[in-house]
Amino acid sequence: MPKHPPYLTHESFRPKAIRYGFFTRKGGVSQGLYSSLNGGYGSDDDAESVRQNRQLAANALGFDSSQIAALHQIHSIKAHSITAPPRQPPEGDTLEGDALITKTTGLALMVITADCAPIIFADNEAGVIAAAHAGWRGAVGGIIESTLDAMTQLGANPQNITAIIGPAIQQPSYQVGAELRTEALKADAGAETCFINDNNKKYLFDLTGYVARRLTRKAIKHFALPHDTYTDAENFFSHRRRTHQGEADSGRLMTLIGISES
Repeated sequence: MPKHPPYLTHESFRPKAIRYGFFTRKGGVSQGLYSSLNGGYGSDDDAESVRQNRQLAANALGFDSSQIAALHQIHSIKAHSITAPPRQPPEGDTLEGDALITKTTGLALMVITADCAPIIFADNEAGVIAAAHAGWRGAVGGIIESTLDAMTQLGANPQNITAIIGPAIQQPSYQVGAELRTEALKADAGAETCFINDNNKKYLFDLTGYVARRLTRKAIKHFALPHDTYTDAENFFSHRRRTHQGEADSGRLMTLIGISES
């Protein structure tokens, strides 16, 4: 089994007690379309390969695979505060939702993505962390706000929360229809700045910018990684890219955050 797979962090947020990483597709054991660090049980990859890949990612941050807390993601605004990993039978993750929040030491909160925006949150002073999966539906619906509300209920102070937006599909690669734009503008008319007219009633949508805008509205300090999951096939899985290329499936990227026990 490979040693530690590579992962990304933001240079502006590297607290000692909190460990996090946005993992690429490199450094795992999966083969073919899933090569190589596929973290998604929802894919058609071999479940044992997914299990080993999750173990590799957890170990890279100083955790064990038994400490991973993950979700069956449903593009919702459901955010769960937890003190122990949800039950995970052999077929995969069962707790439905799109964000996890904890102040329990030794848990590695995980979300998986393949173009959607992964977000980690941390109040280093209160010791409250979160991980969220923000596709356009979740972002427009309020997954960011649900996550922040749950963090506050655990004692986090919004003034002390930092959020990092990880690799996602970027605006030049994300053509959407008028329906998506209409839904986004219903939630926030000022989000017009996140769309560029791309002719024929199509638009280019800045998902990362939209997430950042929602964080700004809540006065949350935030940073973003600029990587485009669609264009960088060497390093990232992409649902949209695999669709355009006519491939049967793709892997899922892992994002983890946890409070170190040491």
